[in-house]
Amino acid sequence: MTQRRQQTTRKPQNNRPGGFVRIISGQWRGRKLPVHDVEGLRPTTDRVKETLFNWLAQDIYQSKCLDLFAGSGGLSFEALSRGAESVTMLELDKKAANQLEQNLKTVGAKNATVVNGDSLTFLSQQGRAHDLVFIDPPFRKDLIQDVIAALENNGWLAPHAMIYIEAEKELGNLITPNHWHLHREKTAGQVCYRLFAREEP
Repeated sequence: MTQRRQQTTRKPQNNRPGGFVRIISGQWRGRKLPVHDVEGLRPTTDRVKETLFNWLAQDIYQSKCLDLFAGSGGLSFEALSRGAESVTMLELDKKAANQLEQNLKTVGAKNATVVNGDSLTFLSQQGRAHDLVFIDPPFRKDLIQDVIAALENNGWLAPHAMIYIEAEKELGNLITPNHWHLHREKTAGQVCYRLFAREEP
C-alpha cells in the first residue's frame, strides 16, 4: 500500500474539531451529523452538493451507490436521504469510518455499509454493478485515473451508470473511456466537478 493512497477526503463544513455535515434535502432534510476531525479532509461545499444533486434528481431514487472516498459522508447521506436503494462507503481513516457507522445508526439507515479500507485495493477485486459512483479523492495524489480504470475493468459500473468526479481545477481534462460522456461540468473556486454518463460499450 503506497503512501499516496493513505489519505481521506471531505472535511467537515467548518474548521472546528467535531464538525458536522448538513443534509440538504430528502427524508433527513436539515439534519446535522457529527464528523470526526481528520487531518487531510477537504470540504464538498453545500453549494456544490446542491448543484450535483440537482443534476442527479432523476437518478438517485432506488440507485445503488458507491462512495469511494467517503470522508464526512456528505454525499452518501444525501443520496440515502433522497431515496437511494443502497450505499457503500469507502473510508481509509478508522476514526472517520467509525463516525460514519455511528451516523448511520443515528438516522436509522439499514441500507448502507461502511468499508474501512483503501479504495483502490477494494476496487481491485471483482465487483458488483453500481448505478452511481462518487469519486472525490484527496487532491494532487494521482488517484483518479487508477480509480477509473479499476471501475471499468472489474465490473463495478452498471451499463448506464452515472459517475461524479471532484478534482482540483489545475488537473485539467481527465482521460475517460470513450463510452463515458460528460453530462455536466462546473467550477467552484479551485474545484472542478464533473458528472459523466456511461453507455454500455
